[in-house]
Amino acid sequence: MKAIFFENHGEIDVLKYADLPDPSPGPGEALIRVRAVALNHLDIWVRRGWKGLVLDMPHITGSDIAGEIVKVNAPSQWTPGTRVIVNPGVVTSEDEWTRSGEASVSPGYKILGEQMRGGMAEYAVVPISNVFKTPDSLKDEEACAPLLVGTTCWRMLLHRAQLKPGQSVLVVGAGGGVNSLSIQLCHAMGATVYVLAGSKEKMEKALELGADHVLNYQEKSNWAVEVLKLTKGRGVDVVVDNVGAKTMAYSLRAVARGGKIVTVGSTSGYDIALDNRLLFTKQISLIGSTMGNAQDFIDVMEFMLKHNIKPVIDQVAPLKDGIKIIRYLEEGRQFGKLVLKP
Repeated sequence: MKAIFFENHGEIDVLKYADLPDPSPGPGEALIRVRAVALNHLDIWVRRGWKGLVLDMPHITGSDIAGEIVKVNAPSQWTPGTRVIVNPGVVTSEDEWTRSGEASVSPGYKILGEQMRGGMAEYAVVPISNVFKTPDSLKDEEACAPLLVGTTCWRMLLHRAQLKPGQSVLVVGAGGGVNSLSIQLCHAMGATVYVLAGSKEKMEKALELGADHVLNYQEKSNWAVEVLKLTKGRGVDVVVDNVGAKTMAYSLRAVARGGKIVTVGSTSGYDIALDNRLLFTKQISLIGSTMGNAQDFIDVMEFMLKHNIKPVIDQVAPLKDGIKIIRYLEEGRQFGKLVLKP
């Protein structure tokens, strides 16, 4: 099969587009013919590697898979050719966290494309328990785009930040998959949505997705002050900050007293400096979140279908052009999701 993979950690030059042996499903697994796979910043981080990440090489990233059943190595009612999507969060063991419904906290929780081979290839092997029928109303590229970011947003906003209708949310950055979908979900949940964007084009797109107020952080470098002005000095109830090192100090000022800052990543770096006095005097909750459990996956997919929310797709490209598209992602030029089709 054709695949995009790496055999050593490093920058984009370690990626290869070449042939690998076709995979075969083990017990309890399904072989999926990949029809579309969406990219995430996770693909970049995994390729670069970090201490403690040990992978079987060559490794294939790509967490968001839409395709069709080829073969199932388990008793099942799945038939070859059925269009399916795959929940990228895989539970590999039972422990106190999985038993309490907190699967993504468990050390045995793994993500397709991260600790396990993903879908940036013509075929992928996945646990059959993670396979769901693709809604007939969705094209393959629409079906794959929200899988990881949807689950991530749902847990981050509903369970960790405990967002309620009528509250206010600041989304720091508009272009990424998590942030663009956060705008849509928060709007549909009845929140007042403030967004930071880096260009006039991204500002306009954020408004189209449901943002109530958009600030250009290139023009308003001290954007925390602008947020306070817009909220009459109060600040916002929830800040979604997945940028990290460059923005967290401002987020602490933009959030209301007793408010929450929630994060699922650090695109500008993880070494964060902050004014601890603001943290305790304003009684701010700084909350981390990662992915979600199987019910989170189901709930967000059903919510998006009910409210006719389709993730923003920046572009769809053939798998053979994937390395070029990954570079585009690294440069931060996209607005929404990038999808590859074998």
